[in-house]
Amino acid sequence: MAITMIDEVNILQKEFEDSHLLAKLRKIIVVSRIVGDSVDDPSYFHSVTDFDLKDKLFEKVKEDYNLVRNILLDPTKGFNALSGKLGYFIQPRTKGPGHGSKSRAFYARPRFLKEFIKI
Repeated sequence: MAITMIDEVNILQKEFEDSHLLAKLRKIIVVSRIVGDSVDDPSYFHSVTDFDLKDKLFEKVKEDYNLVRNILLDPTKGFNALSGKLGYFIQPRTKGPGHGSKSRAFYARPRFLKEFIKI
């Protein structure tokens, strides 16, 4: 699930507590649905939830943000070193198909969503 675009300048200037990522996570409401086996099958409303980042969850997301921030701060790495392989709950990856894309966004990994959506 896409959360927000990665703005290198903004991330370099802001600690996690003042970040755009955290601001977005505090505003997100997720409406989940159960989808049928095919496009013709109906889908059903499952739940509505917000992201209540507490304790360990907050710290893990902060670690993911700081991982990205530290890569951006490292002159030997930088923006192009960001990839979908990084991050435990939140990953920085290309926006769109990724074939030569220069933009990056923060995405919620399935394990992060499972913390909030109980199936």
